[in-house]
Amino acid sequence: MKPKPHIVIAVLIYALAMLSVAAGVPKLLQMPQELGFLRSIGFSPAGVLMLGALQLSGGILLFWPKSRLPGAVIAGVAFLVSSVAIFVGGNTLFGLITLLPIAASIIVIVGLRKKIERSDP
Repeated sequence: MKPKPHIVIAVLIYALAMLSVAAGVPKLLQMPQELGFLRSIGFSPAGVLMLGALQLSGGILLFWPKSRLPGAVIAGVAFLVSSVAIFVGGNTLFGLITLLPIAASIIVIVGLRKKIERSDP
């Protein structure tokens, strides 16, 4: 039995939302692990806060249907910044893993755009 596209998109939306919130909160709280790593590759404390705010806002926007598309775009951009930072930091294996939320963001964006196009008169 093949899963229905809208169910796959719904699961990805909530998974992406939770991942984005979970990635943003430690940065906003200035957790030592987040600060240490991001500062080691050139982020300032303010930059860490901005990235955390971006991740958190993208995740929160994904929970409401009317704001899902901008939320997916924001979350995708924030995950892209994080992935680049991880690759710059030299952790290639973890960097490859962090490409998965970016792929999920792209799938969600495409799925939501198709849904919007179908509902336009």
